Amino acid sequence: MKVLVTGGTSGLGRAMASALAAAGSSVVLTGRSGARAESVAAGLPGAAGMEMDVRDESSVARAVDRAWSRLGGIDMLVNNAGIGMRTVNPRFMTEPQGFWEVPPDAFRAVTDTNLTGYFLVARETTPRMLAAGGGRIVNISINHSTMRRAGFVPYGPSRAGSEALSRVMAADLRGTGVTVNLLLPGGATVTGMLPPDVTPEGHGFLMPEVMGPPIVWLASDDAAGVHDERIVAAEFASWLRDRARRQ
Repeated sequence: MKVLVTGGTSGLGRAMASALAAAGSSVVLTGRSGARAESVAAGLPGAAGMEMDVRDESSVARAVDRAWSRLGGIDMLVNNAGIGMRTVNPRFMTEPQGFWEVPPDAFRAVTDTNLTGYFLVARETTPRMLAAGGGRIVNISINHSTMRRAGFVPYGPSRAGSEALSRVMAADLRGTGVTVNLLLPGGATVTGMLPPDVTPEGHGFLMPEVMGPPIVWLASDDAAGVHDERIVAAEFASWLRDRARRQ
């Protein structure tokens, strides 16, 4: 598989890029800092790092073009780049604020990254996949409870929007050879999105590596034709068993 992972320099993105590279995929990972993306990619077998600001159409177009040329095509897009509540309220877990207290520029920054960013990267990549005869898109999501949690504007709404976007993308692309699926950790995960005043120890947080097995499977032959599914990484083994029973 030739895979483009957005937001691949840390957290879930880095864990998925690492798992895919270890499984033999050719990976391009992106970040707002090209130097950091290159540094992270240097530690992964056969990977490359590139600058991409998912909020900016021209940056997205340049990066997708470079990634397509570097890889010789893109078989899978992992839409992962995002920012969390920490950028809006550093103490969002212990001192949540009402939506009316959120500055408009902070609302726009999160929404532009988490929702518009998914749209822009998929919009740039999908026509190339259609012309090539197929491809796979995986949009990273969160638990539904987080989307409606008090004090989680704008993060919750931005992720709810990206999940709705994913469902519409799947409907638009049904039968075209380009598949769309959702993947989420299944709980709070140890990433840079956690507030500085919360320590992971004793809270039962997931580790980012939980995303490895399902993303590698989604890039495998076994996942060919899997479309419009919502896969919870923490429940992946049971999801696979249930799927096998249904077939």
